[in-house]
Amino acid sequence: MHVDTDATQQLQRAATAARDATRTLAGAPDAQRNAGLHAMAARLREAAPVILAANAADLGDFSGSSAFRDRLTLTDARIDAMATGVAEIASLPDPLARVLAEWTRPNGLRIRRIAQPLGVIGMIYESRPNVGADAAALCLKSGNAVILRGGSESHRSAAAIHAALSAGLRDAGLPEAAVQVAPTVDRAFVAAMLAGAGLIDLIIPRGGRSLVERVEREARVPVLAHAAGLCHTYVHAAADHAMARAIVANAKMRRTGICGATETLLIDNAIAPALLPLLVADLSALGCAFRADAVAHAIVPSLPSATEADFDTEWLDAVLSIRVVDGVDAALAHIAAHGTSHTEAIVTEDAAAAERFLRGVDSAVALWNASTQFCDGGEFGFGAEIGIATGRIHARGPVGLEQLTTFRYVVYGNGQVRA
Repeated sequence: MHVDTDATQQLQRAATAARDATRTLAGAPDAQRNAGLHAMAARLREAAPVILAANAADLGDFSGSSAFRDRLTLTDARIDAMATGVAEIASLPDPLARVLAEWTRPNGLRIRRIAQPLGVIGMIYESRPNVGADAAALCLKSGNAVILRGGSESHRSAAAIHAALSAGLRDAGLPEAAVQVAPTVDRAFVAAMLAGAGLIDLIIPRGGRSLVERVEREARVPVLAHAAGLCHTYVHAAADHAMARAIVANAKMRRTGICGATETLLIDNAIAPALLPLLVADLSALGCAFRADAVAHAIVPSLPSATEADFDTEWLDAVLSIRVVDGVDAALAHIAAHGTSHTEAIVTEDAAAAERFLRGVDSAVALWNASTQFCDGGEFGFGAEIGIATGRIHARGPVGLEQLTTFRYVVYGNGQVRA
């Protein structure tokens, strides 16, 4: 992987300033970090007209899909929600004030495992400009510095949001270098970040599959990644019909462009003849299109036929794949073959079937009788989340404050020496 010299130098300057900022944050009391969060929220609200103007310019140059346009679009309500999310993080417990474990050895040494920040985090994301504010707030609260690199399609929005966040940091007497944005939209800076071992402690990618795969393939820095959000909702034979209709409509159509949106409906063969036509009618009225297997097509002949590739597609749009399955095991087998270990849900009144599904699904989040769109840090009580981790190490599911810390050991003695 070739790394541009200018980009490397730009990263070195940013990372050095970020490292200095982490030392200040490590010594800053929780009250000061909270003051910074409240100031950042106030500055975001104050800067709403500027942020909206920058976002309008980004949208004017955007020519992608309607789902990605929705992810890029900011409104007064979304800016207010962004600011509220930043302020709410201040009300959460200090993640750095945690003694994770404590014990005493036979020789009298008292050992504590204590939470501490990860250090300098590189955040690479696409489309959604609010991700920058969420990441900045979570990193500040957890004592980390962050270097943000948003997509080129949102660079004006990201810059306007960053200006507001920087003003909030100044208001609280905290270093502006704690939250930085990439100085360029040139992709060479992304390559420099990925090669930045010793400068960046952790890379978090948030975006489409191609972005995440590139980061995982090229990074020389530890990566906390999420795969595509190919989420499933399984309507079991013992599902309440009204509940299933409400959940499926929300899981698919509330916001089709987010990673927690359901992309495939699995419906039990025993219930499909009665319920599937109602589900299709509900979703059609909301503007949804479909790709259906042969059994579903036989039940609702108007459904377009699906290919096997459709069941491997994260639509991020108003399109739903449908497969009829015979029981919990068949649903689990389909998810294992086509899922991305993100979020899966079962709708049923049968507790035994639900527990079998929840135990059997190998995904970061599994839900019973709830929409997959709840896979979100704010809905988990984390205040916000920086992404949904689908790997096997360090963190899984919504990445909030606790997941942005590591730990160290502090040992208390009274003169012990080792034999």
